Amino acid sequence: MDVRLGGRRIEAVGTAGSLAADGTRACGTRRIDLSGYLLLPAPAEPHAHADTALSADDGGPPSYDPRDVQRRATEAALLQLGHGATALRAHVRVGDVAGLGALTAVLRTARLLRGLTEMTTVAMPRVLTGTAGADGLALLRDAVKMGATAVGGCPDLDPDPTGYVEAVLEVAAEHGCPVDLHTDATDPTRLARFAAMAGGLRPGVTLGPCGGLARWPAEVAGRTADRLAAAGVTVVCLPQGGCGAADGRGAAPVRLLRSAGVRVTAGSGALRDVSNPVGRGDPLEAAYLLASCHGLSAGDAYAAVSTAARAALGLPEVRVEAGFPAELLAVRGDRLSEALSPAYSRVVVHGGRVVARTSAVREYCGSAATGELGLPRQGRAETP
Repeated sequence: MDVRLGGRRIEAVGTAGSLAADGTRACGTRRIDLSGYLLLPAPAEPHAHADTALSADDGGPPSYDPRDVQRRATEAALLQLGHGATALRAHVRVGDVAGLGALTAVLRTARLLRGLTEMTTVAMPRVLTGTAGADGLALLRDAVKMGATAVGGCPDLDPDPTGYVEAVLEVAAEHGCPVDLHTDATDPTRLARFAAMAGGLRPGVTLGPCGGLARWPAEVAGRTADRLAAAGVTVVCLPQGGCGAADGRGAAPVRLLRSAGVRVTAGSGALRDVSNPVGRGDPLEAAYLLASCHGLSAGDAYAAVSTAARAALGLPEVRVEAGFPAELLAVRGDRLSEALSPAYSRVVVHGGRVVARTSAVREYCGSAATGELGLPRQGRAETP
């Protein structure tokens, strides 16, 4: 298959060799041979923690010095870009020790990385109700004025979770921005209440990681899933484990939610911070876990980290077809199930240009078996 990019979009798609043969755009056009690769819509990361990423080895709480936050956020965003995520939503704490400094650092990171990746932010105050909540509410409004593109946080940590959600929805309505709330969903009644409250802002409300849903009786979980679907809420699950704001045990019941009509996407959550010191931030790992542990087909699993993730972030749909945005990931492999398994070599396209490339070379000692059986081999070409 030939794919021609023009500007930031896919200009044409044809059979192998057809676009080169038509003679158009030949002069000055850069050609990339992706033989042996599978070309896919690029993933998006809907649940990153840029302010605490890569802090697991710091020997204590993460530093919220803006310079440290910016360094970690930049390294984390580039790592996730190398995995294929050309867009990510970074959840950033505001208030307490962080103040607005961490958000300032992450917003600066987003500006500096523009053209490589599309990075948006969610402002996360700790408390929004009572006397202490007044400061948090003021900071949340300031965060949106500074450039935070969504509002959220963890209502389960507030003395009045319902009041917290009301405050977030109020700010979202004032500024016309999406809502992204952290909850482990341990309380069925509370989650149903959140869904009912959020229904008025459809489709701009996301809940996650909702791992507690998997621990409810099937009948209760099913009823709650129906309510989430009716409210138009998106659930972001974290197959690799939880994050610092939620219980890390297990992941949301993906198949139950999907069967109820809930839009389910998958994120990475913690990237090598104290809540998951070995987090990889790899959307293909999330897709692999959805397929291997949650019973999704390879296609549905990949759609959860690409098509559904982009929709949750309010981004336009991507297909490998003419006219769609040139947000692409090429992964070595002949079929999707193979690509989700090793997925070592990758080429990432954002805005119509290659922005990251990972090449893996696997070499074996000479063996008669490999030549005799015609086994596939990836390695360097032999030089005379």
